[in-house]
Amino acid sequence: MASTGELTDRTVEVDLGGRLVTVPEGGLYDRFRMDTDLEEVARDPRVSSVDFFRRMLKSRVDSRIGPTLTPNFYYRISTTRLTMLAPAKAIRARLPREMDPLEIAPGLGIVSVMTFRYDVCDIDFYTEAAVGVAVKPARHGGLGLFDLVTGLKNDWLHSYVLSLPVNTEIAQVRGHDGYGFPKWVTDIDVDIDTEHTSARIANDRGGLDLALSAPTPKQTARPTGAHVSTLTSYTTIDGAWHSTTSQINMLASGTTRFPRGLDLQLGQGRMSDDLRSLKPIRTIQLDVTTEGQLALHMPVPTSIQDRS
Repeated sequence: MASTGELTDRTVEVDLGGRLVTVPEGGLYDRFRMDTDLEEVARDPRVSSVDFFRRMLKSRVDSRIGPTLTPNFYYRISTTRLTMLAPAKAIRARLPREMDPLEIAPGLGIVSVMTFRYDVCDIDFYTEAAVGVAVKPARHGGLGLFDLVTGLKNDWLHSYVLSLPVNTEIAQVRGHDGYGFPKWVTDIDVDIDTEHTSARIANDRGGLDLALSAPTPKQTARPTGAHVSTLTSYTTIDGAWHSTTSQINMLASGTTRFPRGLDLQLGQGRMSDDLRSLKPIRTIQLDVTTEGQLALHMPVPTSIQDRS
């Protein structure tokens, strides 16, 4: 039997809302269907602790992917986020009319390129990348200093995602059908350690869509639960607005302002096209988490004021 969260050569088919997807035979999803045994995860040498998840109760909900448990637990993750300045006009042109960009100064908004490596997860190992923009919270009347400061500190960020490729079928179906995210499957390599961070996202022809490489910022270790950031993402499902909350338990992370040694390459693909359309001006921050955990909640309906 495969060790916890590890990919195997053999796969099995599972049904998600009428769609068949393959998952690793003997992996966490095959054995537990989201109701993962925390004691087994705690024995995985890649997972430093499961205490963060002991405080959360999963609930069973009906969704477009069938009955499922929420939140989805990610027991060992690593992430990268490049934060860039971009013209608010260019950002607004890519947003639904109900959304407004979060502005760091009049006419200047924030866009991000993010990569993710999920080593141990309820739906097994996968990698992910994103191009997103920071937006004002739903039903928010104006720009507040608190929104700006906490957003830049990555403590409570509201976002709208333009691109969100993944490298496994189950992540694509759950993310697209269940959460409403713009997800597709492609080859994504993400390598993050204390010295170096790199990622390469392939386009649909196997060529380069987007790649990045940078020295990893100095990491600060924290006890579990000491620094939990929150990300709220907005999507539409069946024509109605929903918000999805992610809680990130940051166990080892670091930040570099105006990073040196950063190499960001744009190729030919959906991610690069989305980033180019935002007309980024300058990278102002690099955030890397070499060890973290994540609780991803199912989307819930939300009301958003039409700003047109």
